[in-house]
Amino acid sequence: MTFPGLQHVAITVSDLERSTRWYSALFGAGPVLDEDEEGGRFHHTVYALDGGMLFGLHTHQGRESGDRFAEERTGLDHVSFAVGSHTDLEHWAQKLTELGIAHDGIKNAHYGSGISFRDPDNIALEFFAFPEV
Repeated sequence: MTFPGLQHVAITVSDLERSTRWYSALFGAGPVLDEDEEGGRFHHTVYALDGGMLFGLHTHQGRESGDRFAEERTGLDHVSFAVGSHTDLEHWAQKLTELGIAHDGIKNAHYGSGISFRDPDNIALEFFAFPEV
């Protein structure tokens, strides 16, 4: 049996309205789901990305810590979105700039290239491309 791939990622945000606007601009599309979960413990706003992947924004009915994200804490380090080529990375760098999203440009390593940036809660995000062969 092979190990399954990721189906979705969900992050906790401090201001759902602000994050929904920000991610809608980044993804170029609105959410496909926006509702309280059945048990009432959290609210989720969910985006459908290419390849069947879902990306969710969660609030926990006022029980969020209010702390800004820091990858040095145990838990999530960053979320990376796969792109097909270095040219695609160049297009995403331009798109981030157009959206007013700060980034440090494309960084290259022997294992691939990426662009790092942060969402309104300081959550670390990345566009990443494997080396072209």
